[in-house]
Amino acid sequence: MVLGSLRGWPSTAICAFLGIEKKTYRSYCQAYGRGGASALFAPRAPPRRKVDSESLKSLIFTILHEPPLNYGINRTAWTMGTLQHALAEKGSPVCRDTIRKITHQAGWRWRKARKVLTSTDPDYSEKVRTLRSTLASLQADEAFFSIDEFGPFIVRRQGGRALTPPGTVRTVPARQKARGTLILTAALELSKNQVTYVYSERKNTAEMIRLTEILVTKYAACRQLYLSWDAASWHTSNQLRDWLAQHNADAQVRGGPQIKAVPLPSCAPFLNVIEAVFSGMARAVIHNSNYPSAEEAKAAIDRYFVERNAHFQAHPERAGEWVWGLERQPAVFSEANTCKDPAYR
Repeated sequence: MVLGSLRGWPSTAICAFLGIEKKTYRSYCQAYGRGGASALFAPRAPPRRKVDSESLKSLIFTILHEPPLNYGINRTAWTMGTLQHALAEKGSPVCRDTIRKITHQAGWRWRKARKVLTSTDPDYSEKVRTLRSTLASLQADEAFFSIDEFGPFIVRRQGGRALTPPGTVRTVPARQKARGTLILTAALELSKNQVTYVYSERKNTAEMIRLTEILVTKYAACRQLYLSWDAASWHTSNQLRDWLAQHNADAQVRGGPQIKAVPLPSCAPFLNVIEAVFSGMARAVIHNSNYPSAEEAKAAIDRYFVERNAHFQAHPERAGEWVWGLERQPAVFSEANTCKDPAYR
């Protein structure tokens, strides 16, 4: 370009031939005029980019660590637009792409908060210690039961995950006529992993007493029965407490197992071991089901628990994940387990 200019060629012809703009042509001419060829070919300093500005980065992350309300923005979380507005108020106007590049380089990502189950019981640690000590000292003539209710479950066509051929779209009607309703009141014996259950009309103290009477008959050879349940009102009612006290008094005279309640901490369904069994049962025989009646649904549930109990009678050392591999956790008490599946219903 410079040689052509020195020969007197028109700038328009030079720019058209080399494919450069007039602005570039003028900058080269000015550089050559200032210092000749050495100035023309001297290394250039890299352009100053906002994305590399340490002061801007520091300002962006300082703002991100504060709530938007501190900047007069009525939001609970930052967006690119609100960040841009806050930076402009701080005297550092910058485009959203620059903000996005800076935050991305620092490893910041848009992530959704995960919901976790936590107990709010002030006596959480004490109740967990009681559970652990009871299980650790469990004798051969004692039985420990995890008790809860499943349902109400409406008998109708159910959705769920299933292996589906290509081109097939599985659908479930949003509005369906109920074919019946089921509530399962069940107890899981932890040492031998056996499930005892009854079908109930409702969740109340009378059903808990009915299930307990069945357990007393079934485990009559035991000296002590421990019942562990959550903090539902019918599990902690005065009627149930009085019934247990009367039973223990009668058992001392007539003989039979004593019963002791070992309650779980409140708001701690993740500790209720039977929830893992309910999860496996639901995934196996309720998800993707279309039972014509409540009796058909009961028959499927009955078959499930017959097979499950038979397996654990033959293999007592195995505590979970057998029937279709669908139980979320091994059926043993552990604070590390999350027995309750939020999607099992």
